Amino acid sequence: MMFDLPPDDTLYDALLARDSGYDDRAFVCVTSTGIFCRLTCPARKPKRENCLFRASPGECLSEGFRPCKRCHPLGETPDPAVTRLLAALEERPEHRWTEGCVQGLGLDPSTVRRAFKRQFGMTFLEMARQRRLRDGFLTLGQGGKVIEAQLEAGFSSASAFRAAFARLLGCAPGSLRGDALLLADWIATPLGDMIAISSAHHLHLLEFTERRALPGEVRRLSEHAKGSLGIGVHPPTEQIRAELSAYFTGRSARFETPLALHGSAFTREVWEALREIPAGETRSYGDLARALGRPGSHRAVARANGANQIALVIPCHRVIGADGALTGYGGGLWRKQRLLQIEAAFRPARAAG
Repeated sequence: MMFDLPPDDTLYDALLARDSGYDDRAFVCVTSTGIFCRLTCPARKPKRENCLFRASPGECLSEGFRPCKRCHPLGETPDPAVTRLLAALEERPEHRWTEGCVQGLGLDPSTVRRAFKRQFGMTFLEMARQRRLRDGFLTLGQGGKVIEAQLEAGFSSASAFRAAFARLLGCAPGSLRGDALLLADWIATPLGDMIAISSAHHLHLLEFTERRALPGEVRRLSEHAKGSLGIGVHPPTEQIRAELSAYFTGRSARFETPLALHGSAFTREVWEALREIPAGETRSYGDLARALGRPGSHRAVARANGANQIALVIPCHRVIGADGALTGYGGGLWRKQRLLQIEAAFRPARAAG
């Protein structure tokens, strides 16, 4: 599910004020012009009755609205091919897209591939495949059979569905149990889909679905739980879903979901130090090593940072290079930059409080 937006009146006030706190988290569709904009758009403000508010550009595109040429809600350099394919994906999410389909629309696959990687950190075909897998995942979570999930995801071959599912979660769909100790659920966010895995009392994993380390992380968790992994929702997943909603809508950067940390004593110490970095601030690996009283351990700190499997809650994205440059991030540098931009809005609120 996508996050609920604040009330429309709140968003309209933000539109009038050109409040950057909602940038990339809320968009306005103007019914009188057929255009959608960022809330910071410098164009003349529409009347309240002509405004519809949506959480993502994809929703706006799927409802037939065109991106504004002044505020560029699809990015600083909007690409017509990206706009066209996003709209096509919203119209036909179950379709099995191929490079031939892209060519059939008169578009060059290599150009499209570069444009999507630049803007979203993944190719269009990867995005379409992930959308189909999500539909199959949700079917399994609702008690559907594997064959039903396969068909819902648009896979004609059972082996292809099993292989795609295994690439995502590191296990076959038929191995997942509804009465399992650990339950996995799919959470949609403005920066991409995430997988959350919880036990009855703790969150064990929260990762963006295209992270390369995800299948191995899930496999290790499943082994830790003696194979007791299923699809469903435990209370910690509901709590983190609500906290992520507050985070992405600019209401709070506080995460209080109880965590199960799987790592050595030193690794857990690093993760706790990461949680001490306030939203809106950053640290280098050297800063963290000194804060831990181990000034020569910055490489070990970097390894512990990379082993984090609870994204955002343990904010490894707040670690940057000693020279201030962005460094590697498992969720993609584009996403790291967007997260830091989101958190910059929390600085004044913290200073005032």
